[in-house]
Amino acid sequence: MADRTKIPRPRPTPETQHFWDGTRDGKLLLQACNDCDGVYFPPRPFCPICSSREVRIVEASGNATLYSYVINHRPHPGFDGPYAIAVVALAEGPRMMTNIVNCDQTPEALQLDMPLKVTFEPLTDDITLPYFEPAGGVQ
Repeated sequence: MADRTKIPRPRPTPETQHFWDGTRDGKLLLQACNDCDGVYFPPRPFCPICSSREVRIVEASGNATLYSYVINHRPHPGFDGPYAIAVVALAEGPRMMTNIVNCDQTPEALQLDMPLKVTFEPLTDDITLPYFEPAGGVQ
């Protein structure tokens, strides 16, 4: 079994603290621009579309589709292998790098454009990681 203590720990910054507070509470928080209404990820203090600093925090639906992935077969002390390293397209528009969990880590199970939903796994008392799983449940 993998040693989850070997997973690298994210280090929240003032710009990302809201995101980590949200994941700890079981919410996927994005940012949206008050000027152009663009929704974006990863967190930053300005809109990457129009450069406005007038941004707000919005709660994402947690729904996504599988945009791209690779199946890593190389050993990692924090993960049982093989495991999928994926980019998902969030329903709100942005893409996010993550892992796909609760399904076989094979090309047959990981179909591009498959519907996904967010799930959260506590890593420490302060850090909870967002992963994605098939929207229809375990496959």
